[in-house]
Amino acid sequence: MGRGYTAEECVEKYLTSLSAAAGSCVTGLLIGQSSAQKDFVVLAVKTPHRESEGSPGGRRVSSPLDDIDEEWVAEHARQVSRMLPGGVSVLGLFLITPPDLSKEAQNTLKKLIFAVDKYICKSRLWDLSEDDVTDRVTLHICSKTRKAVCKTFDVKDPKCSAKPADWRYQSGISFSWPVLNCSVRVDLQIPVTDSSSEKCIKDGLRRWAKQIEAGLCLINGRQTSDDSELLSGSRKNVKTSQQLTFRAQILVSEEDPGAGQRCSAVVQACSRSVSVRGTVHCRAYIHSNKPRTRHAAQAIKRDVVDTVSNRVEMLLEDLLLNEGGNDSEQQDLPRRVFAPLSGSGLTVCDYMFPDETPADVAERFKELLDWDSAEGDIDTSMEAPACRSAPVLEAEDRCGDEASQPVPPVSPTEPVKKQNSTQYYAGVAVAAAVALLATATSLLYLNE
Repeated sequence: MGRGYTAEECVEKYLTSLSAAAGSCVTGLLIGQSSAQKDFVVLAVKTPHRESEGSPGGRRVSSPLDDIDEEWVAEHARQVSRMLPGGVSVLGLFLITPPDLSKEAQNTLKKLIFAVDKYICKSRLWDLSEDDVTDRVTLHICSKTRKAVCKTFDVKDPKCSAKPADWRYQSGISFSWPVLNCSVRVDLQIPVTDSSSEKCIKDGLRRWAKQIEAGLCLINGRQTSDDSELLSGSRKNVKTSQQLTFRAQILVSEEDPGAGQRCSAVVQACSRSVSVRGTVHCRAYIHSNKPRTRHAAQAIKRDVVDTVSNRVEMLLEDLLLNEGGNDSEQQDLPRRVFAPLSGSGLTVCDYMFPDETPADVAERFKELLDWDSAEGDIDTSMEAPACRSAPVLEAEDRCGDEASQPVPPVSPTEPVKKQNSTQYYAGVAVAAAVALLATATSLLYLNE
């Protein structure tokens, strides 16, 4: 037998409620967390209907499977990935078909699972580790008999064959998952050129992501060994249904993680620079099946990288869609808001632009997660816009051929000013922003 998948009971109820109309199929995402022994599925989300869907425009469709829009399914997965906290990801897909399409369904699922993984990885700035599981789950459900067939594909092997997997349901699997919180202050400037500004921004963020990956992660103020258990000694007098909260800190320097020596000054011709500034709230969940501290550190670090890169990407997309519609030289990145995910112990997130309200967030939750969220349940306080350090975007074209020199590295052991720990770990923060400035010096600070 292959990998084992344990899904929340709410996933079973949701899948049971879905039905494919005559001559059609239903696709969707399976969301959760992987571990070395087994995977946990906490949410299932159907692919939203596309306006052009079902209208092939003269193209003859021999099978409902041929009418599945591969690009639309992958784009939905990318959008949903932005809404997930650290440690939680898209694990695979489900497909509901009529009985006569059961044999062809596996080929369709394989094609979709590889397309989804490729689309999500395209925006990813961090590298997979040896601990990462590359098997992705597919669940085929017959619309008439409701029989479910679970199989996996290794997305690192395009020629792989489907492997059988075990699928079962269990109640409350994520209610006791520990949660890690931290706030990160970012002050990063990236020199860019007119010809490839987007690529320069992506490369600059990727260099910064390497620093975060190589940083030292403290949990509850202590450095622990990678192989130590996260919950060791902390749950002896705690009920298994109670969720524990950990404070995380990330300490980094500007040394090149792969070079083993301090960075030297670099001369680079540029026309402007992009500055990412502000404080972001980060959150990650880790399964309670004997998790290691390295897994917890990895989850929160990846959330730091993802939340910053997602905001930059979203702002660039917004500016592209509204090209010429906003001549202001100052722009704010969207701030992160959270909402509890019903039927689990987790929260999901979204990014709210300054001109948006919780009603807009609730509408996106409904569209992308097929989930009704009350506006009052959406927590907008984690990154308060009224904070004095609210960031901006400014554009100036005076960089020319000036030198671009990194400032002296920040030592991980360098003392940092003491702050109100309750405020810091609760994530009272401001959203990051992008600023087009006339300088090209990169600088990164992370709060303790």
